[in-house]
Amino acid sequence: MSHPAIDGAHSTRVQPLFALMSGVLFGLGLALSGMVNPTKVLAFLDIAGAWDPTLAFVMTGALAVATPAFNIILKGSRPWFADAFVLPTKIDLDWRLVLGAALFGVGWGLAGLCPGPAFADLVTARVSIAVFVAAMIIGMLVVDRLQRRTR
Repeated sequence: MSHPAIDGAHSTRVQPLFALMSGVLFGLGLALSGMVNPTKVLAFLDIAGAWDPTLAFVMTGALAVATPAFNIILKGSRPWFADAFVLPTKIDLDWRLVLGAALFGVGWGLAGLCPGPAFADLVTARVSIAVFVAAMIIGMLVVDRLQRRTR
């Protein structure tokens, strides 16, 4: 499915604009849903205590929109602003994936934040959020450096 109005050189000029708009929309969705509030996230994860199920409705709503949208979009020949779809091809589980998922889950459970909401929450200018994001970035850089050494 071709998109004449956005094909060719024009698409490379507008791609950053649409990426920015997508990021802003994602951040607004996180803020409106309460996903940037660590207290709300921790209450959602506390199923044995004072459980707050409202984020389950947010996730269900997101799946209800994203699932049919992905099915429709992937039927096209290519994305609007790229030459081809770049989809994950890896299907096996390795120790790095399992360890990374476990660290992500533990971090989310301890802090009530994951990367997307943490970046969106930087607008609050809270020192604890800035420290979290800084630690997260340092961790990513350390892992990247370690992976480069083992290749």
